[in-house]
This record gives sequence, structure tokens and C-alpha cells, in this order.
Amino acid sequence: MGFLPYAKEFLEFLKFIKSYIKRHLVLAFRRFEKAKGFFVGGMTKKRGLYIRPFLHSSMSGLFLIGLTITPLIKGFFPEQEAFENENNVVLGTNTVEDSTTTEISIKPRDTIVSYLVKEGDTLSSIAQKFGVSEETVRWQNDLKDKNPVLKPGDKLEVPPITGVVHKVKRGETIYSIAKRYSIDAQAIVNWPFNTYSNDETFELAVGQLLVIPDGAMPEEKPVVEKRYVAQTPSAGSVTGSGRFVWPVAGSLTQYYRWYHPAIDIANNSAPNIVAADAGTVVYSGCLHWGYGCHVIVDHGNGFTTLYAHLSSIYVNNGDSIGRGVALGKMGSTGRSTGIHLHFEIRQAGRAMDPLSYLK
Repeated sequence: MGFLPYAKEFLEFLKFIKSYIKRHLVLAFRRFEKAKGFFVGGMTKKRGLYIRPFLHSSMSGLFLIGLTITPLIKGFFPEQEAFENENNVVLGTNTVEDSTTTEISIKPRDTIVSYLVKEGDTLSSIAQKFGVSEETVRWQNDLKDKNPVLKPGDKLEVPPITGVVHKVKRGETIYSIAKRYSIDAQAIVNWPFNTYSNDETFELAVGQLLVIPDGAMPEEKPVVEKRYVAQTPSAGSVTGSGRFVWPVAGSLTQYYRWYHPAIDIANNSAPNIVAADAGTVVYSGCLHWGYGCHVIVDHGNGFTTLYAHLSSIYVNNGDSIGRGVALGKMGSTGRSTGIHLHFEIRQAGRAMDPLSYLK
């Protein structure tokens, strides 16, 4: 009987708690509904204006939650270091301790790199290390002395290729820049990492850096080698001989490079282009970019030749032609800055240096 008053008070306390919780839950629910109605109304009113930030915020929240609970989940699963086969032989492991090495990427460089001079470095050794000429390093770093004294810790900039890196000024074009550095404008276009405001007109942006392959500073103009080639066609058989003649007469303005697997032969008179060897025409057509109007000849012996930037084409797909047969007329179609022939020789699909084959 002594506990009865306390039991009665306890029951009244429980009823109070129940009433309190119910009242506040109803109040909280009403507030939630009001807030939801306001939010949905705003979303509807703005016709989805806030959907994008809402989705981004939701995804960010989910990402943070996942990032938080991942270590907890990982603790429930012990790491399995190796799989074993039925004979208890460990698979996918190496019993010999491997040494850690860093492989140097063979990807061609496309930008200027900074180099800190080390003890024993010379201008020659640095140039050789990066595969560029000594003059290239000297020009880039404004070193007046041809044999400068380098100190450990000195910082040098090294361009990605032999030549000059030029900062474009107002009013300059690839033609004026090419003339300044004594090269053909096509050489600038052929460097694959140069960019343009307009790829069709090669328009430049003021302040951009332009790589000038094989360019030389104006005060040190080299003697530009002009190799004139002779057209020596002969109407031989239509079977490829593996011996190639020059496809046109003109001036050799571009040599074979990893980024330009061909030679360029220029001639402002725009003469006919002839087949360097006998074979079958496997492509004859025009593009508004790249090679422009071009012809590809399969010589039937693993070799193919390509003749690009033609202004007109005289042959069709499937034609059998002999060495010296006119394929088209030299021009400046496609990605070209002037009248010239882009000439490639490929063996089993691999680009070769044409100068090693032309007779």
C-alpha cells in the first residue's frame, strides 16, 4: 500500500510525457510541412531554377556521408592480401623483391620546362639532355655569351624543340613571324601544339606563345638551305618497283619530323604532281581540313605514297597508273599556308623519311 501513491504519480508523469511528446511532435511536423510547402512552392515558382544547386548539394552531402562511413565499413572486412588456388599456391604475387623505378615518358614535350643547373652542367650537356640545340637554350634564356658560365642552382627554361618560342604581339601573323625567324609559315602550322584563334585562317591571339620549329633569332640568321629537286618521271610499268622519283620540282621547305612525317616541296608556279612509282590509286578526294585534296597510291609491294594539298585531282579511285603519271596540280587546300606538296612514303603503314628513298 505504501507504493500506491508513488505508482499513481508515476502514471500521471508518463501521461504528461506522452502528452508533451505528442504536442511537440505535432508542432514539429506542422513546421516541417510548412517549410516543405514553402520550398516546393519556390521550386515551382522558379520553374526549376534551384533544381541544379539542390542536386549538386545533395550529391555533395551523399559524398561526404560515404567518405565518413567508408572507414567504418572497411573495418568489418579484413583485407585479403592474395588469392590462393586449390593447391594453396599464391596467385598474383612475386616472390622476388622488386626494386622501385621511375620510367621516363617517351611522350614528346609540348611546353617549356624549367631546369635547375647541377654541378658539372654545361650549355651543351643541358641541350643534349633535352634534345635541342645549344642556341635554342641560349635564345630562350637571353644568354649573350655563346659559352656562358653556369652555376649550380641557376634556373633555365628549355623549349620543347629546337627553335624559338615567340610571344605574339599585336598585328603579327604566322607569315610575318615566319619571315622574322627565316622559316616557312607551314613549319609553324605543322607543330601540332600551336593553337590558333581561328584554325582556318591561323589567326593568333596577342600574348600567346608560339613555338617556331627550327627558327633562328634575327641577329643570328643562318644560311637557309634551299634544296631544289628535279622532276624525273619515267613512264615505266604499272607495277611498283620500290624506287621512287621526285613527284615534282621545287624547293624543299620542310623535312621529315616525328610530328611531320613527310617532306614539303614548294613551287609558286603550281606545277603538276606525278606518281613517284607505279601502283593503284586507293584514295582520291578532298577534305576541308588536314590533307585537303589528296591522292594515295598503293604500290602493291608494301609501300604507299600520299600527295596532299592539291588544287585539283586528275585520277580516280581504282585507277592503275605508271610512274610519272600526273595525279593532280599543286595547291594549298586543307591545313596549308601556301602552295606546296606534302609528300609521304609509308611502308606497311609506317611513315618513312622520303629523302631516304627518292632518287
